[in-house]
Amino acid sequence: MPATVLLLFDIDGTLVSGATDAHRDAMHQALRDVHGVDATRAMRRPLAPAGRTDPEIARTILLDAGISAERIDDRADDVREQCCRAYARSRPEDLSGTVLPGIAPVLERLSAHPETKLGLLTGNYETVARIKLARAGLGRYFPGGQGAFGSDAEDRAALPAIARRRAGVVGVPHSRQHTVVIGDTPRDIACARADDVRCFAVATGPFAPEELEGADAVVADAAELGRLLEDEVARLTGAR
Repeated sequence: MPATVLLLFDIDGTLVSGATDAHRDAMHQALRDVHGVDATRAMRRPLAPAGRTDPEIARTILLDAGISAERIDDRADDVREQCCRAYARSRPEDLSGTVLPGIAPVLERLSAHPETKLGLLTGNYETVARIKLARAGLGRYFPGGQGAFGSDAEDRAALPAIARRRAGVVGVPHSRQHTVVIGDTPRDIACARADDVRCFAVATGPFAPEELEGADAVVADAAELGRLLEDEVARLTGAR
């Protein structure tokens, strides 16, 4: 029986673009509710969120505001819960306009392939990720119980191993050799490297192709990505 290929997709910049406003506002609301911190005033330097996990973003803001690491750790679950509740309340009804051109057909083809398993690998808290993709019309491609999220670990480097474990069977993680991370930032590449899995980068986020050269391959858009992934699935399953 051919091996199943696990494809782990980042969200922001990879599947959708411009879907972060309500997410950012929910995080800021959570920091006010839990720590009494105004994030817009607390940050001493610009914070580029691309590739960071939600808890990493929260920690950076809170440290700038003078909150101790111990207090941040003690209340991390409260921040997560409040952020997810705030995002759910904001109810971004339609995010279909944020879906990157060509990505839906790519997911449709890959999800129909009998030898692929799709999952998410994102710094978003899982509740935020699921709502965001549901509102974008992409949620059906990513089954529950799969993938890894910012709610699983603050360190993005820990996420691929978590996703492989969830995709495995009978306590055996999905194999590294049949796992690919797909993202748009150097942090996506770094987390794949930390788990010794392959990574394909797509230059649809804030980084230019030359900034993504650490990936196994870099493509310009969803059309190129789709062809690359179909070729990779064929290679790994012996279909060519």
